[in-house]
Amino acid sequence: MLSLLKTIRDAIASWWYEFTLQTKLLAVATLVVSLVMSGLTFWAVNTIQQDARMNDTRFGRDLGLLLAANVAPLIADNNLTEVSQFSQRFYSSTSSVRYMLYADETGEIFFGIPFWDAEVENSLTIKRRIQLPEDYPGDGEKPMVRQHMTPDGVVTDVFIPLIVNKKYLGVLAIGFNPNQTAIISTNFTRDVTIAVFITIWVMVILAGVINALTITKPIKELLVGVKQITTGNFKQRINLPLGGELGELILSFNEMAERLERYEEQNIEELTAEKAKLETLVSTIADGAVLIDNNMQVILVNPTARRIFGWETADVVGGNVLHHLPTDVQMEISGPLSEMAAGECESAEFRIFINQPTPRTIRILLTTVLNVQRESIKGIAITVQDITREVELNDAKSQFISNVSHELRTPLFNIKTYIETLHDYGEDLALQERQEFLQTVNHETDRLTRLVNDVLDLSKLESGRQYNFDGVDLAQAIEQTLRTYQLNAKDKGVELLQEVAANLPLVMGNYDLLVQVFGNLIGNALKFTKAGGKVAIRAYQLDFKPNHTQSSPVRIEISDTGIGIATEDQHSIFERFFRVENRVHTLEGTGLGLSIVRNIIDRHRSKVHLVSEVGIGTTFWFDLTAFEEKAPAIQVEAIAEASKITTG
Repeated sequence: MLSLLKTIRDAIASWWYEFTLQTKLLAVATLVVSLVMSGLTFWAVNTIQQDARMNDTRFGRDLGLLLAANVAPLIADNNLTEVSQFSQRFYSSTSSVRYMLYADETGEIFFGIPFWDAEVENSLTIKRRIQLPEDYPGDGEKPMVRQHMTPDGVVTDVFIPLIVNKKYLGVLAIGFNPNQTAIISTNFTRDVTIAVFITIWVMVILAGVINALTITKPIKELLVGVKQITTGNFKQRINLPLGGELGELILSFNEMAERLERYEEQNIEELTAEKAKLETLVSTIADGAVLIDNNMQVILVNPTARRIFGWETADVVGGNVLHHLPTDVQMEISGPLSEMAAGECESAEFRIFINQPTPRTIRILLTTVLNVQRESIKGIAITVQDITREVELNDAKSQFISNVSHELRTPLFNIKTYIETLHDYGEDLALQERQEFLQTVNHETDRLTRLVNDVLDLSKLESGRQYNFDGVDLAQAIEQTLRTYQLNAKDKGVELLQEVAANLPLVMGNYDLLVQVFGNLIGNALKFTKAGGKVAIRAYQLDFKPNHTQSSPVRIEISDTGIGIATEDQHSIFERFFRVENRVHTLEGTGLGLSIVRNIIDRHRSKVHLVSEVGIGTTFWFDLTAFEEKAPAIQVEAIAEASKITTG
């Protein structure tokens, strides 16, 4: 129902819009005049009806008083037969009387016309009582008159008290039919008024339709055609068979549209080529580019900007750029964009971190686009640069410098402190104290040497240096490493084991780098394993083959029964300067050994893994590709990758 009403309302609104201003004014004037005339007519009809009701009231009251004066003595004498006969004659001789009711002082009806008790009596006597109005005066002398509506019209009710010698005997109720002549006259007047009203509006509507078809419609068609031409639709034509001035105007419009269409066809190819060049240039830019107009509507956007803002599936062209930007970016640049659109500033630059669609840091450059004369702003160019890697590199660089400075400061401070003490109080110190001071200085110097060597090793790995990769005998490399740490393990009371499978094939790698990996991993294992513990290095060939042409890889495991690594530390264990002893505060180290291990294993195109449990021990393992003897030795270039610099 609501949709139907809406459709009707829209149709009426569209129909009303078709008319000219003069037609609308004429329709409004006609409506006002017709409403005024109809109102006056209905007022006159209502006045006539009120006069007719007043006449009926006076007639009913006078006739009721006359009848009551004649029947009251008869009722007082209880001569009901005479009352009945007189009432019948009165009712028959007066056509306007609708009913007559006689009721005693208790309200019980004892006689009525056109019905009577004797006519309807049966085995059960029916008693009727008159329902008097609430404001009926009772035994007063004046009659009461009221009117009520019936299907036949307004009926006048007259209630006359029956009083003889100031004694209240009951009430006489008489109903009078309305004046039929007045009713017919008023109804006729009303019908004529309605017919005149409808006739006037039918004529007005017909005049409006004729006006719309002959004048309004051609003008409307011309208006639509002009709007289409302004939007660039030069194929618009108007086909209306009209003569005179309107016909000439329509013909001139069609000729103009045809010329514009031919001109467009001549230039469309050149404009398309220039547009294609521009779009190709913008799409190949490494940075994101978004072009908007002064109303913040997106005109052009390249693939890089779509990828940065996650617009791959969104249709942003033609929409408000602020509705599609991430919330952080929108809050940051909405104000400057408005100022630039108003000409208050020409450029702006922002550095923003966004979480969606992926976490990244971007630099946004805003620049106004001016017209050829550089007098007015045509739009705003938004350049988006993804500087996430640059920020990560700077953070990694700052963190690296900070960590190295921190690691160097402690041993240098200790060396300087003990040397100054020896210089100032050398003769006053005991021989044992001087030896302890010198031993501490020597220890701190070794610590500095290890730190510098580790930093240099890590720098070499990430500097792009080339390494020769050839067949490496793992058994020999492992044996050399164990000989180096055998004495250290014996001093700590840790058992050093090796389990190297027989007939182990050569692996593709760099011998020196692998010895360094084994040394770092076994050194860490000994450092964090208490006396009575075990450190084992295993090497064996796996059963599966990566493909049908290559041999099975060789797996190397370094296990210990040391303190273990907590779960929350395992994801950071390969980062630079991260040390487990930071948590346990027992042992020293540079925190670069595992970072070096990871970089070396990465150069061998593998990954180092670990399994650890606090209080149980730790196992590091990685796989190396078996060496094919027919394949020549290769050189692998260590390329510094920003991701490794960030996580290292």
